[in-house]
Amino acid sequence: MESEQEQSSNEPKAKDRLVGLLDQIEVHVEQLRKDASRLEEEKDSLLTTLDTLRNNDILHVLEEPDRDDILRYAERLSMRCSTVDVLVTVQRDHVQEEALHQVSMYKRIDGLVISLRQDPSATRQKCAEFMNACSSHGIGHSDKIFETAILGCTLDDQKRVKKRLQGLLDYIDKMHILEMTQ
Repeated sequence: MESEQEQSSNEPKAKDRLVGLLDQIEVHVEQLRKDASRLEEEKDSLLTTLDTLRNNDILHVLEEPDRDDILRYAERLSMRCSTVDVLVTVQRDHVQEEALHQVSMYKRIDGLVISLRQDPSATRQKCAEFMNACSSHGIGHSDKIFETAILGCTLDDQKRVKKRLQGLLDYIDKMHILEMTQ
C-alpha cells in the first residue's frame, strides 16, 4: 500500500498528465473548428458562384432549351450542395447576437450577387463600402451603418463576413476582366 506521501507526490504528476492530454485535445478541437469553418466557406462560395451563374448575362445568349438545361443543372448542384450541413457555432452574448442580426438585415450581401447583373459597377462599389467597413485601413468610403453593426459582432463573425465580401469582390473583378476580354 502506498504511503500518503507517495500518493500526494503522484497526484501532481497525474494532474500534469491529464492537463497535457486536455491541451492536446484542445489543439484537435480548434483544428476541427478551423476545418469545419473552411468547409462552411467552401459551401458558401459554391452556392454564391451558382447564384451568380444563374444571374449571368451569358445565359441570355443561349437558346432557350440550352439555357433551361444550364439552369436545371445549376439548380441540381445547388440542391445537392444544400444537402451538406456543416455547423460551427459561435458563442455570442446578447449584444453580439443583435449586432449579427443587424448585419444579417444587410442580406444585401446576398442581394449584391443578384444586383450584379443589373448594375455591376454600383454593386462593386457597395461591396467595397461593406468591405471598407470591415477594415481599419480601408481605402475609400465605408458604409457607416454596416460598420457599426459589424463592429458589434464577434471576431469570428467579422472574419466570416469579411471573407465573404472579399470573395464577392474578387468574383466581380474577375467577371469585369472577362467582360473586357470579350
